[in-house]
Amino acid sequence: MDQVLNVSGEYCLENNSITVLVDNDSWIIPYAHHLVQALKKKGFDAEFVDSADKVYPGWVNFILGCTRIIRSEVLQRNQHNLVVHESDLPKGRGFAPMAWQILEGKRSIPICLIEATDEVDAGDIWLSDVIELDGTELCDEWRSLQGQKTVELCLKFVSAYPTLKPVKQQGGEPSYYSRRIPADSRLDVDKSLREQFNLFRIVDNERYPAYFEMEGRVYTVQLFKVESKSGD
Repeated sequence: MDQVLNVSGEYCLENNSITVLVDNDSWIIPYAHHLVQALKKKGFDAEFVDSADKVYPGWVNFILGCTRIIRSEVLQRNQHNLVVHESDLPKGRGFAPMAWQILEGKRSIPICLIEATDEVDAGDIWLSDVIELDGTELCDEWRSLQGQKTVELCLKFVSAYPTLKPVKQQGGEPSYYSRRIPADSRLDVDKSLREQFNLFRIVDNERYPAYFEMEGRVYTVQLFKVESKSGD
């Protein structure tokens, strides 16, 4: 999209339309709506959509938490189609990279803003940062950090766009995380809580709770953090 200078000497765009796409009932939807409102305050023509078919032509399409491959025809509607991905690309492409890395015991999770391409998570990197964890965050807590950083990267892109230069992914052969399924929340009754604590941290108590099997029965387990009061 062509850039021109306004009377204040700041850059502006001939087309400042921005779409924020989330194609499923994702936890990130409230953050997507927050991003839309923040973009509107900056003067952009921003809109939230829940289907790739609703993406309209414009400058940027932010693709957040999507589970479906975006068709080339849709990608061609915008100058930039940007995905937020939480891994040290090209390592960790694919699904739920944040959850898988927490399960691996990592506390510094790379996060980056990349250009969407026909190949999954293979696009150039526009921005990168790190989400720092202390190792105690449960699902809602680390998702909050992830959502906040997602909004931050998207807003940084539109603010710093004239100075940004995308870089190719480097680091050898790519690796891929698989889509998480309910069976991935299964506890091992022969292992300790300490050994399985990171699994407790990444399960969703409502959508896919931790569970175990015993004597032919299935039991679910929910974990909540109890915040201590001062003086206790």
